[in-house]
Amino acid sequence: MNGGSSDLESTRLDGNAAAGILSEIFSCDVTAARATCVHCGASDKVGALLLYAHEMGAVLRCPGCESVVLRIARTPTDVWLDATGAKCVVIAVS
Repeated sequence: MNGGSSDLESTRLDGNAAAGILSEIFSCDVTAARATCVHCGASDKVGALLLYAHEMGAVLRCPGCESVVLRIARTPTDVWLDATGAKCVVIAVS
């Protein structure tokens, strides 16, 4: 992979495709939660983020500024969640 934008475009999905990996961490549907980008302040559902997925995990980017909002990585024994790109993630409870 040469790192060009066409390579990134070919792996990009919408954040709803992250439902599987997110369900390994959360018992509720987190794609319906709202995340606020720490870089530009945009707030939208996690399902509206841009997903770049691969074997080891996923990177979810802001559709407004394309900054990384969430990172999820899988190891044989753990699932890691990095939310430093989010000011907050609001999950509705019923």
